[in-house]
Amino acid sequence: MTGLTASLRLLTSALAMSLATAPAWAEEPAPAPALTLELNGAQPSDKGCRLTFVVTNGLGADLGKAAFEIALFNDAGVVDRLTVLDFKDLPKGKTKVTRFDLAGTDCGKISRVLVNSATQCEGTGVDPNACTRQLKTETKAKIAFGV
Repeated sequence: MTGLTASLRLLTSALAMSLATAPAWAEEPAPAPALTLELNGAQPSDKGCRLTFVVTNGLGADLGKAAFEIALFNDAGVVDRLTVLDFKDLPKGKTKVTRFDLAGTDCGKISRVLVNSATQCEGTGVDPNACTRQLKTETKAKIAFGV
């Protein structure tokens, strides 16, 4: 065996051993199915306060109807009102922007928006509780938002 052949075998052997002991790179797990609801903004409107939401249906099925009861807390932390926001249909995998004008509401006095419950969550093959159990909330507004 020549010196070059021995060196190549040694190098090949070392490479094989390093690959055998290297950690296996696992694929990233698929994200859990979720309905993501983001409070994107709150601006004064001629009617009161306009809340803008960005909603993404990652549940894996179309929603024919989706609506949520929300609680608005005032600047003293007291529930000011309950209202239902109807997001209508939410196709599978679709991101949708929806605005709601809340009459007689001052945006500057809203300290928190709480998703109290899903009043409608309908779709073929969708558990009626999925809109609550698999709800993920986010906010880009200066208002606390969650469940």
